[in-house]
This record gives sequence, C-alpha cells and structure tokens, in this order.
Amino acid sequence: MTFINSLDVLSNKITLTKYDPPAPELLITDQECIRVAFLDTETTGVDRMNDKIIELAIKVVNFERSSGRIVTVDEIYESFNDPDEDISNEIMLLTGIDNEMVEGQKIDWERVDAILDNADLIIAHNAGFDRAFLDRYSSVSPKKIWACSVNDINWLEKGFSSAKQELLCYWHGFYFDAHRAMNDVDAMIHLVTHKSYGDHRPLLELIEASKKPLYIIFAENFQYDPVKKDIVKGNKYRWNSKDKIWYKNVGLDELEREKEWLTVAIYDSVFKGRVEEINLNDKYKL
Repeated sequence: MTFINSLDVLSNKITLTKYDPPAPELLITDQECIRVAFLDTETTGVDRMNDKIIELAIKVVNFERSSGRIVTVDEIYESFNDPDEDISNEIMLLTGIDNEMVEGQKIDWERVDAILDNADLIIAHNAGFDRAFLDRYSSVSPKKIWACSVNDINWLEKGFSSAKQELLCYWHGFYFDAHRAMNDVDAMIHLVTHKSYGDHRPLLELIEASKKPLYIIFAENFQYDPVKKDIVKGNKYRWNSKDKIWYKNVGLDELEREKEWLTVAIYDSVFKGRVEEINLNDKYKL
C-alpha cells in the first residue's frame, strides 16, 4: 500500500479527509482551454449489452490545457432512471439505490446529447464499461473521443498497485461515498487534478493519451491449449465470445513488445496474429 508523499504520517496513522466538489482554481486565463465531460453510471449489473442504467451523472469542467487547472464548472447533470425491472438486492446494497428511488424516473437523453456534444473529451473510470451503456442510448457518445482514468494513467509508475478508484482516493488522502454516480464523478475529478502532482497532474496524462490511437491484437491461429489459454488470459487478453478469439488493446509503444510476447507464448517462431488500429473515437467501444 502506497500513500502520496504529501500526506502527514503521525504515529503510523493517516488522516483521510472528505473531498470537496471541484471548484475553479483560476478566475481568468489567456491560455487554450479544454472542456472535459466526466461521467459515471450506476447499472443493474455488469452485462453491457443487456443490463440497464439506474443512475447517470455528468459534470463538464473547463480546464487550462497546459496546466490542468480548473477554470470553470460548466454543466452538471444527474438523473435516476427506471430500468422497468426490479433492482437486485446486490445492487441495492452496493449503490444504496432502490426501486422506489428510480420509479418513474427517466434520463433526458436530448439534454445528455447536448451536454456531450459541447465537450472536447469524455472521461470515465473504466471507460469501456460506461461507454458501452452510453452508446446504446446516446446519439452523440459513439462519435466522441473517450479517455479512461483506469487505463490511460500509469498508476503503477506513480507507485500505486491498483487502479480501483476507492483505493486510489484513500492513497491520496481522501474518501467519498462510493457507487453513487455524482460522488464517483467528483472523486474522479479530485483524483486526476490532485495538487500533490504539481505541474504533472494525471489529467494531463489523460488528455495526452486521448490523442494517441490504440491497437488491438487478435490472437488468431491459436490452437486451443488450456495451459496457454491461462497464460494469455493472465496477460490481460480478453475473450470475444462472438468471434471466439482472444484479444488485447495496446498502445503504439507496447505493440511490438506485445507481438513478441504473443509469439513466444502461443506461436512457435512467427507471429500469426492480426493487428488493427483503433480510431480515436472508437477507443473503449464495446
């Protein structure tokens, strides 16, 4: 477990502080700015094709691009959504959202589309999950560039062994009431703009990553072997049940190294897989 260096350690104890919602840090700037929509969903389950949204929160923040400092908080939207089915006990325990709270409530997708349309970038913690749900209902989301505060920030390099949001927040000295959409959004903003990073805020890493394409490696011509299957899975390859193939998304700087790894792991001596470039606005799509 690693805590940021700026936390005071007294008698081997750390004091956690409840975070404050994001607020402007600059009254005015003559620098270029970027409008970022931070987004979170609470859902009836983890099936991205069939489960339903029960709560959505979006907060659009205008940042000075060079420093990552907040200039304005421009848009705030949150809504419950009736899934037209009972919420499971597990989800109620996790989120605190029950059937009575969502009954008759509906997300205003026209307003959501208007908000997202005016954003330069959408960020979510585990963007692949949230984007799958948004793309089902929003006409704007599928056309936008998304970034992920799990995968587009090198938390391990910063000394953190997990990218789980609650743990990262604890390690940065603050806590929040998790698994409510707007709380998760505010905590995410607080995390990626944390002042302990000085001029190197994680937000800047997210913005830079959003400009870089991803590549998807398909482990084609992979003769099934239970041992090799576990090796591939252990290296973060995911199973596409529709096309019956293992795949992994990597950046350009990882591509050749990953091809070499896959060659050694499942092929004899020659790479027999397939590589496709993912367009910027297709990153984190299902």
